[in-house]
Order: sequence, then structure tokens, then C-alpha cells
Amino acid sequence: MADNQGAPVTGNQTTLNKEEPKEGVASANEPGTQSEPAESPQTEQPAEDCQEIIIVNEQTTELDLNHGRIGKIENLERLKNLERLYLRWNLIKKIEGLSTLSTLVELELYDNQIVVMENLDGLVNLEMLDLSFNRIKEIDGLEKLLNLKKLFLSSNKIHEIKNVNHLPKLELLELGDNRIREIKNLGGLKTLKQLYLGKNKISKIQNLEELSELEILVLQSNRLVKIENLEELTKLEQLYISENGIAVIENLNNQVKLQTLDLAVNRITVIENVGHMLDLEELWLNDNQIADWSSVDYLKQNKKMTTIYLERNPLAADPAYRRKLKLTLPSLQQIDATLFADSPSSQCPHSPAPCRKDHTRPALRNPILSKVNFKT
Repeated sequence: MADNQGAPVTGNQTTLNKEEPKEGVASANEPGTQSEPAESPQTEQPAEDCQEIIIVNEQTTELDLNHGRIGKIENLERLKNLERLYLRWNLIKKIEGLSTLSTLVELELYDNQIVVMENLDGLVNLEMLDLSFNRIKEIDGLEKLLNLKKLFLSSNKIHEIKNVNHLPKLELLELGDNRIREIKNLGGLKTLKQLYLGKNKISKIQNLEELSELEILVLQSNRLVKIENLEELTKLEQLYISENGIAVIENLNNQVKLQTLDLAVNRITVIENVGHMLDLEELWLNDNQIADWSSVDYLKQNKKMTTIYLERNPLAADPAYRRKLKLTLPSLQQIDATLFADSPSSQCPHSPAPCRKDHTRPALRNPILSKVNFKT
């Protein structure tokens, strides 16, 4: 946790200025901070000049300044041991004042007003960078971040994937909710395991051949009409392609390790080409056009299937819909949003009611990358 001890400034402490809204006076209610007391009405300073002084122990390794009305990154030079800096939900417009923080491992600037990725060269040990929910148009400034493992850039204004294929340790790349039209420039990412491209404008699956370590691929809410070019992704465990225009389940012959397949909200009429996925546990096909019960019979080959979504398909109108599914696929523990009472996960300890894993979207870090959420 951030070490913001409310004590007189000494040789091993530094101070940070925190902007106050014009209608307010500096508050001392936040834990771990020391603020100037409000003066009497006769001597009160103009509200726009008020600042809250945050006193930080210079030996701290983690500093949490989330939701702090901070407009500028400054006064961090003396924090020589800082490893984690969290500046979510602030008013920051420019990345600056970080050049001396070479020990930094994690940097979160989620939900600010940043337009340009810059002044990051000094962060040579950075492993996680989160710049989601800003106003960034281009991926840039990552040339020296060779230890980066996780990069979050969702909900920006990025049009092109570029300037990331030189990152030799990158394991997670999140670019959901941007304006990307083409998958490209990912060839050098030999260690990438998770790629999130939901809610973009991508019309073709391509240029993924060199991502041989990829385990999770998210392409929800794009403009895809065909499953293709996944032959080299033999380690895929989770594939999310819901909310596209796909009519046929095809070209997944090499995905023998797949555990979750999301094809909800497409144009599929027949369940096929998944019988070889012996590890498949979850199949989401709600909001398609499946009418024939022979498609369900086909799934008898998938002995590990525990969850299936078929609601809002024509066959779901059958009055015996749930009973037929359970009889045909006895391994099922969940049909649509309903868990069976005898399911091992139907009751969670310390919970007053049955609880379940959120099956609406994959568990991603940042929200609104698809029709509902992907969030940890």
C-alpha cells in the first residue's frame, strides 16, 4: 500500500501536491495524508488556489494515488525505491516526471486525459503499463521498455497496431475498444500468450502465424464473417469470437486444447467441427440460428463439457429444452445462466446465495471491450 504518513516533513519524506476542485477546500479525510486545515471565512484563500499536501515516505515501494484529482505528474524524483505507481482516474494530460523512476515495475495511468505515449525511456524495468481509457491515437514510446510483459491500451483512439513487435517478453497485449481495422505487426511477439482485440473494426483473422504461444484470443464485436488462419495457434485454450457475422464453425482442426469457445451472437445454424476438442468445457452459442437437435447430439463426443449457452436459438423454444440438454449431455453443470443444484460450484462459501463464474465475457482487466464486460 502507499506509504503516505501524516507527519512533519523530514529528510526521508517528500511532498506531493493534489489539486482541489474549485468549489471545495482541501480535505484531510483521506487515510494516510496530511492536509492544511481550512481557514476561517475572513482569511480563506480563493478556492482555486487550494491544494492538498500529501506526505510520502521516500522509502515506499508502492504509491496509490487513484482518484486524486491530480493534473500533473511531479515531485517523484526522491522515490528511489518505488516499484508500483497507481494514478488511475485522475486529470493527467501528459506523461512526465518519471525519468528517475528506473525501479518502477508497474505503472497505471488508466482513465486520464493522455494523448501521447512519451517520456517512458527511463522505465527500463517496467513490466506492466496500463494506459487504458485515455485519448491515445498512436502506439509509441516503447522502444526502451524491453522488460514489458503486460500492455493495456483499451478504450483509446488507436487505428493501427504498431511499435510493439520489438518487446521480447510481452505476454499480454490488450487493444480492445479502439479503431483497429487490421491485425498486423505482431510477428516478433514470440512470448505473447494473451491477445485482446475485442470491439474494433477487424474484418479478417490474419497475421497471427508467429504467435505460437498464444493461449487466449479475443476478437469479439468485430466484423468477421469467417474463422480462418488459426492453424499455427495450437496452444489456444480460450477463443472468443462472439458478435460477428460468422455462419460456419470451421478451420479449428488444430485447436485440440481449446477449453472455452465463444461463438455467441453470430449466424450459426449447425454445431460442427468441435468434436475433436476433447478438453472443451464451455461452449457459448446463444443468439444464433440453431434449430435441429442433431447438433446437440453431436456434442456427445465432448465428454468434459460442463457449460453450454443455447438460449435464443430456435431449439430453445422447445418446452423440454433444459431436460433434453441434460439427458443428452449428462456432464453439464450449467445451461445458459442456470447452474444445477448438484453442481460443485453452485454454492460458494461465505455467500448467501448460489454464485457462479461470470460467463457473459472473458475475464479481462478493463471493461466495455465487448457487449457487456471483460473485467477481473
